[in-house]
Amino acid sequence: MRVLGITIPEEKRIDMGLTALYGIGRSRAKKILTAAGVDFAKKPKDITADEETRIKAVMEDMTLEADLKREVSGNIKRLKDIKSYRGSRHARRLPSRGQRTKTNARTLKGVKKTMGSGRKKESKK
Repeated sequence: MRVLGITIPEEKRIDMGLTALYGIGRSRAKKILTAAGVDFAKKPKDITADEETRIKAVMEDMTLEADLKREVSGNIKRLKDIKSYRGSRHARRLPSRGQRTKTNARTLKGVKKTMGSGRKKESKK
């Protein structure tokens, strides 16, 4: 089963498989399936063509995948353009929601860069 150009994993349950799409988590996947009238426990390989069209019809009015990524990046660009505090934190690749940065904050800052002592090691002779 393919939705918006993304292949849903065939062996997972449909409620977990829909989370492969950017913008759909577990709760949103369950809302989609409830609105489409599809059982959560079904696997994508067992879904009929009728059920697939109902799922796609429910998802049509949602902002997902490329559109959602474009919207999020546009919001961040707007914050940078107006030079807000949050925008400057995004620009400097630091946490923007008040977390501490003396320790932790590794998700945004990346792998720790260790500093050496500044002197060269002498080789043993």
